[in-house]
Formats: sequence, structure tokens, C-alpha cells
Amino acid sequence: MKKTFKMKDLECANCASKMECAINKLEGVEATVNFMMQKITIDAPDDRFDDVIKQAAKICRKIEPDCEIVV
Repeated sequence: MKKTFKMKDLECANCASKMECAINKLEGVEATVNFMMQKITIDAPDDRFDDVIKQAAKICRKIEPDCEIVV
């Protein structure tokens, strides 16, 4: 499943790149963070999609504490 979500309070292009790299390390996941559009696209297996979103949100908060994925 592939979905795009809005990101709230993403303030750093370098942080966006770090988020993308960290999320892409999750097994079977491909993510793209677009800093200019404040969006993230996540492609992950259907059966684990909700769990992947939670993990991605946790990664984003770890890198930039005020940032969140709007689901």
C-alpha cells in the first residue's frame, strides 16, 4: 500500500533527509519525504501498514520532536 501524508512542523531539510533514510531502513518500506511540500509518501506491505506508520511517526519525533505525521 502506498499513501501520502501531510507533515506538521517539519522545519529542517536536513532532518527531513535523516527521517527518509531512517524510515527506509525499516524492512520492506520505501519512504520519500518532501520538505518543500511538507509531505511524506510511504510504501509498505498492507498487513503491516498501520504499524509502519506508527514507527515512522516515532522516528520523525526522535529526529525533530515537534514534527508529526498527520494521519
